[in-house]
Amino acid sequence: MNDILPSLLGLCSGMALFLYSIKITSGSLQAIAGDKLKNILAKLTGNRILGVAVGAGITILVQSSTATSVMAVGFVNAGLMNLYQALWVIMGANIGTCFTTQIIAFDVGAVAPVVAFVGTFFCILTKNKKFRSLGEAVAGLGFIFIAMSLMKDSMAPLSELDEVKEIFAAINNPFVDIIVGIIFVNVIQSSAAGVGVLMAMAASGSQLITLEQAMFIIFGLNIGTCVTAVLSSIGGSRNATRAGMLHLLFNVLGTCIFSLASLILPVAEWIEQLSPNDVARQYANVALIFNVVSTVVLLPFGKLIVKLVKFLVPDKNGDEAGVQSLKYLNPRMISEDNQVGTEVLIGALCNEISRMLVMAGRNVQMSIEAVLDNSEKAQETINETEEYVDYLNKEISYYISHAMVYELSEKEAEAMSALFKITGNIERMGDHATNIAGYANLLESKGLKLSEKARDEVDQMVKTTTDAYNVLFGSKPGSVHIRMAQMEQKIDDMTEDYREHQLERLKSGACSGDACVVYSEMLTDFERLGDHMLNIAEAVAESDLIHLVSPEVAAAPSDTEHKKKAAVAEV
Repeated sequence: MNDILPSLLGLCSGMALFLYSIKITSGSLQAIAGDKLKNILAKLTGNRILGVAVGAGITILVQSSTATSVMAVGFVNAGLMNLYQALWVIMGANIGTCFTTQIIAFDVGAVAPVVAFVGTFFCILTKNKKFRSLGEAVAGLGFIFIAMSLMKDSMAPLSELDEVKEIFAAINNPFVDIIVGIIFVNVIQSSAAGVGVLMAMAASGSQLITLEQAMFIIFGLNIGTCVTAVLSSIGGSRNATRAGMLHLLFNVLGTCIFSLASLILPVAEWIEQLSPNDVARQYANVALIFNVVSTVVLLPFGKLIVKLVKFLVPDKNGDEAGVQSLKYLNPRMISEDNQVGTEVLIGALCNEISRMLVMAGRNVQMSIEAVLDNSEKAQETINETEEYVDYLNKEISYYISHAMVYELSEKEAEAMSALFKITGNIERMGDHATNIAGYANLLESKGLKLSEKARDEVDQMVKTTTDAYNVLFGSKPGSVHIRMAQMEQKIDDMTEDYREHQLERLKSGACSGDACVVYSEMLTDFERLGDHMLNIAEAVAESDLIHLVSPEVAAAPSDTEHKKKAAVAEV
């Protein structure tokens, strides 16, 4: 009994050192990888097999499936990855995390102090950030093995106690074991660490739990580790919430499949035969086989899994009711513990700004059309959209200004500056649309009408602004400036011609003086719209990180409602 307190302290110390070492190793490897891995993760996930491979590879490199899953959720929220791609990455992350447990299963306790010493010594001597991070990663790995030895030695006397044996005998039930695994991993925040503790118990020579019992606890560890990804999706888009749920659903389905198989087939015996004399390796193999087999079995059903998640997490009614909201940005992207990277934040800003440009462009078109055929519903839609554009301008500017506080590369700083310019010019486009809509009201209130020729010119304005708007979305960053400059010159020429035509009509008496004044103001706004579109194109050309997506991709949350109203206005 005198050995109980020292053993408990030794176990707690070993577990603390183990968890801290895993955190240090993972954090150091992520620092070495930088944002490059995040960019690879966002770009190389189109194919399901490649997506699984990339997810596994990145998890092996950063030693954290949680980090990979949280990144995937962030990419979905930013609109840079769809749910199918996120599912492949999550499947791969589950496989990649088993690399850690496979390493831990090696009995290298004798050389662990040497590894820790070399890593620490290297970390202290070097001033280079990358090399220092490498030293921390090596030292962390050494301390992981030292922690394993400490936990193993501490478990030996504890496993002989009758009270401890009774506790583990009481949880010898598959369902209870899964619950224990879920609770345990949420306390220690690492499924790999949970498997490591089980392996330390096995390596101590204790017979507290059977392989089958450990197998169900490991299933629970896999389910419980999804909590971080689910929490990271809170406050994000609906798709981000679904991405978090994908991780949970995948592991729950895998657990159901394996639990059913274990009740029918001697799965534990098969795994034991792979390494009959190495219990720690058996536990590591359970985690590996669970994740590999779950991926192989569920990979063909990816579309069904995504559909199930969409059913479990349906669209909010507010998404269709014109509620003002950000679709791709959330506060975590500008927090100090941002895990998605600056370039991903820039991608999210581009998608959000594209939504804003879609709304402003739609408002421009509707406002010019209102001059020809004004209606109360059209004016209401224009005003609502303008409020939404102002809201997005304020929110996007907030994110850009806060992002610029952090250390940015020259390339990223240029992109942020360009995005700020783009946002301001889109907001001014919205203001001009409101001005033009006001001219429609003024014509109606004074009972004024434009001449047929003036109406034909207004029709040409609608077509030209639509063409210019399509240039912004349909051109490559390298050519958008040139093409938009041509469109802006066309708008200037049209404005000059239409002013001359207006004077001719005024002299001939074809239109009233009051109508001419209103039409002249409208031409001024039309010309300035071209200037703002050119400013946007120039800003896009400043950075190769900026990409404005097509209107189909950047549809606003209230798109359905706006289309209904726009259809009324366009009749």
